[in-house]
Amino acid sequence: MKAKYLALMIGACFSHNLWAANNITIEQRLAELEQRVVNAEKRASDAEAQIRSLKQQQVAATPTVNVQSAEPIAADKTPPKLTLSGFSDIKFYGDVEFNMDAASRSGSLTSMRTSANKDWASGTNERWDINGRLLLGFDGYQRLDNGNFAGFSVQPLADLTGKMNLDDAVFFFGRENDWKIKVGRFEAYDMFPLNQDTFIEYSGNTANDLYSDGYGYIYMMKEGRGRSDSGGNFLLSKTIDNWYFEVNTLLENGSTLYTEKQYHGMDLTNDKNVAYVRPVIAWQNGRFSTAIAMESNVVNNAYGYYENGKWIDQSERTGYGFTMTWNGQKTDPEDGAVINLNTAYMDATDETDFTAGVNALWHRFELGYIYAHNKIEAFNATNIDAVCEDDCWITDPGNYDIHTIHASYLFPNVMDMKNFNIYLGAYASWVEANPNNGDNSEDARYGGRLRFKYFF
Repeated sequence: MKAKYLALMIGACFSHNLWAANNITIEQRLAELEQRVVNAEKRASDAEAQIRSLKQQQVAATPTVNVQSAEPIAADKTPPKLTLSGFSDIKFYGDVEFNMDAASRSGSLTSMRTSANKDWASGTNERWDINGRLLLGFDGYQRLDNGNFAGFSVQPLADLTGKMNLDDAVFFFGRENDWKIKVGRFEAYDMFPLNQDTFIEYSGNTANDLYSDGYGYIYMMKEGRGRSDSGGNFLLSKTIDNWYFEVNTLLENGSTLYTEKQYHGMDLTNDKNVAYVRPVIAWQNGRFSTAIAMESNVVNNAYGYYENGKWIDQSERTGYGFTMTWNGQKTDPEDGAVINLNTAYMDATDETDFTAGVNALWHRFELGYIYAHNKIEAFNATNIDAVCEDDCWITDPGNYDIHTIHASYLFPNVMDMKNFNIYLGAYASWVEANPNNGDNSEDARYGGRLRFKYFF
């Protein structure tokens, strides 16, 4: 009997201990589960905060660049600092544009600038040439919450001849999507876009040396557009819905339009600066845009020459332009086409010039054609041979037709670099001369270009 009671007591003790152990395990598990719920709620809160922060960021954050000194800084010296005023956003950028050219023969048919090294159409150009420039850009922009803005841009150029030039040096201000004022050195609205052409030079003094006496003149509404080495621009523009209005005024030494300061065989004398006024009216809707414009020198007797003691004004110049563009790449960057149709007409002293051009870009291939007609009413060939070295085409009054075909192909993302492109370009140009006195004649040029374009 005693043995039975002893067994019951031992069994009761073991059962009590087992229940206590199970009870402790359940409490621990409940505590762990509660902690897991707290951690899950915290992770959910963190995720919501991150999503809220990402939604508020409209522009991706710019990665920081760790700048280190090439020389170690002594412990007792203060490290150098880059201090900004804090008024404007600052942007630094640039691009390299180098060309390797080959031509059918030396000499040129027109006065068109084709490289940064070439100020005008010299008759002794080499058949092989390497030219180009490196551009460094530095921009500042300040915008207020009410839409008011102001800023600047400066773009120095270093070309392969060892010279330093300049693209833009401009200050601007206004209200976004409303009005704008620009003053300085820059180019106004482009009335003769050439698409992906690789032969027309866009950098440097693009308002100077456009007309080379004795060569064909391809007029493209650039005389009053800007970027002169002898003056500056003042531009006022206004945007109303799909309409854009612009008036650009260029003040400069008007004789810098001509290379060697000669026009129709006469040496020009500059008496006062010209004032080109260039109004533009443009309209755009989706992929289609069009514009009309004119440019005219409003200063009489700005430059000319003396003949038998009498002043002969040569500064009367008025041009007109019309352009249309279909830009299918706005809605279809891969398969869209960009097509331009341009016309321009110049009414000048003893000369009228008409130019028409069409070009198209599709799948990185560009093809264009330009026709120019020069009608010369007076020409003094007495001194022209010393300038032309027997290579000029226009030495008499008459009619002269110029035909130019240009093409290019883009190889993008060279070596998997999105900022490195290579262009292959080619052109063919020929002139038909019909002087009033003398025989008709023709001549042609053709060539190719390999262009390296690198952005940074």
